[in-house]
Amino acid sequence: MVSELDLALVHALQVRPRAAWSELAPALGVTAGTLARRWERLTARGLAWVYAAPGPAFSRSRVTAFVLLRCRLGAREDLAAAIAAFDEAVTVETTAPGSADLLLDVLTPDLASLTRFLTERLSALDGITAVECLVATALYTEGSRWRLRSLDATQLTALGGPAAGERQPAPRADLDALDRVLLAELAADGRLELAELAQRAGTSAATVRRRLNRLTGSHLITFRCDMAPPLTGLPVAVTFRGRLPARDVNALHRALAALPECRLLAAVTGTDNVLATFWLRDIAEIQRRETSLCTRLPTLTVTDRIIGLHTVKRMGHLLDRDGRRTGTRPVRPW
Repeated sequence: MVSELDLALVHALQVRPRAAWSELAPALGVTAGTLARRWERLTARGLAWVYAAPGPAFSRSRVTAFVLLRCRLGAREDLAAAIAAFDEAVTVETTAPGSADLLLDVLTPDLASLTRFLTERLSALDGITAVECLVATALYTEGSRWRLRSLDATQLTALGGPAAGERQPAPRADLDALDRVLLAELAADGRLELAELAQRAGTSAATVRRRLNRLTGSHLITFRCDMAPPLTGLPVAVTFRGRLPARDVNALHRALAALPECRLLAAVTGTDNVLATFWLRDIAEIQRRETSLCTRLPTLTVTDRIIGLHTVKRMGHLLDRDGRRTGTRPVRPW
């Protein structure tokens, strides 16, 4: 059973992913020890996890693409498992039969690397019959900004914003070997304490603190709290593709990004220049959400509705059929 406290805890960690339990306890009305035990239970069951992911500044210097694959009958599951082993494919999802059998979120350093992923890595796999690639030209919202909405306004105010060291943007800096060691550890467990990180990296806790403040302050990385559908209560994932006149593309953010079910919203290349993913309560919500989208943006034409069946990998984390985390293949764009 998932309790209201579990939901509140996960929402709090979406807001303050690395906050100490003693910092979260007053807003949630329980002791720090209770929160620690709850979190240990949630992570052990694969229901929630915190991890380091590429931040806005890092993502802007890389190429994000959405790749739709058609597969030979019976080959989809094996292909999904094989593609999940590729670092470039940060998210891999099987979909209901239709315009695609697999939907990939791909992150590469540049267009040349994306081309190699498409023409070398994917072409070497047996069973793919068609490939379509949509390159993101703008990301209006994505998973790190999505919220569970379990806390009330008073609790959110009590939590405050990021820690002081994370508020002021710092100058962009290149990553060195120590940064990469820290990020590799934090990609698997974003709540590792400074002392533990220092021991694993062979440095001091003070050095780790400074490095993390620099990486988060410059927006090179961000910390995310993600969760399985039993916690969200939103088991249906649908990705809408649509077409919008170029003059109206900038209205996407104002019209759609703030919708509570919107997990991803992007402008993309191709004839269909809009891609949006929503997490919904049931299948019937798909039609209602589409109607709402077109009401908010009258010039939007929805051209496809892709229903997700099983997210095999989400931002480097391997998931079972129920969406629970079973392992990690850390995203390594750095």
